[in-house]
Amino acid sequence: MPAKASGSLLPGAPAPADAAWPAGCTLPRRSVYGRAMSNFDLALKLFFQLAVILAACRLVGMVGAWLGQTQVVSEMVAGVLLGPSLFGFLAPDLQAWVFPKASMPVLYALAQVGLVLYMFMIGLEFDIGLILGRVRGALLVSWAGIAVPLGLGAVAGVVFRNRADLFTSQVTLASGALYLGAAMSITAFPMLARIIHEKRMARTRLGTLALAAGASDDALAWCLLALVLAQLEGSALGATRTIVGGVAFMLFMLTVGRRLLVPLGRLVERDGRLTPATMVTALLVLMLSAWTTDAIGIYAVFGAFLAGIAMPRGQLVDEMMANLDLLVTTFFLPVFFVYSGLNTRIGLIATPEVWTVALVLLGTAIAGKGVACTVAARTAGEGWREAVTIGVLMNARGLMELIILNIGLERGVITATLFTIMVVMAVVTTLMASPLFELVYGRRALLSGAAVRAG
Repeated sequence: MPAKASGSLLPGAPAPADAAWPAGCTLPRRSVYGRAMSNFDLALKLFFQLAVILAACRLVGMVGAWLGQTQVVSEMVAGVLLGPSLFGFLAPDLQAWVFPKASMPVLYALAQVGLVLYMFMIGLEFDIGLILGRVRGALLVSWAGIAVPLGLGAVAGVVFRNRADLFTSQVTLASGALYLGAAMSITAFPMLARIIHEKRMARTRLGTLALAAGASDDALAWCLLALVLAQLEGSALGATRTIVGGVAFMLFMLTVGRRLLVPLGRLVERDGRLTPATMVTALLVLMLSAWTTDAIGIYAVFGAFLAGIAMPRGQLVDEMMANLDLLVTTFFLPVFFVYSGLNTRIGLIATPEVWTVALVLLGTAIAGKGVACTVAARTAGEGWREAVTIGVLMNARGLMELIILNIGLERGVITATLFTIMVVMAVVTTLMASPLFELVYGRRALLSGAAVRAG
């Protein structure tokens, strides 16, 4: 397994090799990679980075709103524009100064806090009662969203195994095909959740079905990734821990965990408000839940989501949403999307062969995910409009795709070429989501009661 580049991890680490230096950058290496950066320097840099991120996301969001895109999609695009794909290409010196490698761990940690808080909010709004009578539909959509793209992705992995330098030499044919299938089958769960939130569908039948299918879909995709990484390590222990541990923790949170948290709801009802002590207790549960799923290997967002679901409904949930909503959605989440975009290099797609592979994988991804989930939802009894809407939402990959791609790149599964191809696929499928949603389902349907909120 290839070693990690030490220069991009922590302040004080040796600067990376010249090959990793931004093209055309003439700034001194020490000032960019931060071997001399103190904690004060890092904090000062973070404040300026946050100002740039918030301004860029707001400006791109204004353009995106004019084009019919949601704010979340605009933030993803803003992240790519702030990275080497545009900002780093036009002004490499300035981009390297604004986002030095030594500051990335701090930005990463802040981004993860925002993502975990947001997924906790999604869990707070998730009405599990709606899905209990629709288990068949959720499972059918979820399994279709995994099986079909997994199969098509695995076939594409076999076909393109020795073309366009997609996989590293240490990866076997089976591992490469399984990894590509897992990457093709993933859904942008945080992004899907935010689109549903922005469209005010979080408590609707359709929104709940999409969230449930997306959550189980991504959980299965992470289990597949664990199998690939375990195979590379020559041990099945990691994969077993991920699958068994994830299922066990989910069952615990939805049964014992919910019962243990009932007194929190009673305290809020008794006091008539959300006290600091109760808020801290709820956040403690959130952080421990996120840590547990991350340690298991399923990623922290699922632990945050489960913690939100486990919270007792009523005044506790209402007041926590009121306290968290505005700060998380306008401050923390843009940091997460921009951080992920900073690692994207669109310019690596440069040859006709690579473009051919990219177009084939894009078509395969749309057919395997969007079409399969649409057919599954229709089979489960949804009308065609609702079924296509679910297919559109499930087809968006977003930055969950970037997460799984970064893991594959770091662990030596895929090359930078395949990484870039899959990033393009993620951006395109996510950009498609909002316009197609409006075209198929539309605002009029929401206002007229086609998506009736559960009481």
